[in-house]
Amino acid sequence: MIERIITVQIPDGLEARPTALFVQTASKFNSHVYVEVEEKKVNAKSIMGMMSLGIMEGQKVTISAEGSDAQQAVDELSDFLLNKHIL
Repeated sequence: MIERIITVQIPDGLEARPTALFVQTASKFNSHVYVEVEEKKVNAKSIMGMMSLGIMEGQKVTISAEGSDAQQAVDELSDFLLNKHIL
């Protein structure tokens, strides 16, 4: 399993549109992908799960993945939350 802890850099956090784009990005990977905030861990491919986290700018999150493309999934989703993608 690949894990990375990052601090979210998206100015308004994961509101509806960024969350939908994040889930869409996570869904393109074959690996099982998870996002964890504090003690709550959800499937990164679940829109409802991701919305339930209420991720805000400056919050620390753990992205983890297990599978054939786990490293690529963690890298790309980390970049997304570090605001390296245009939203």
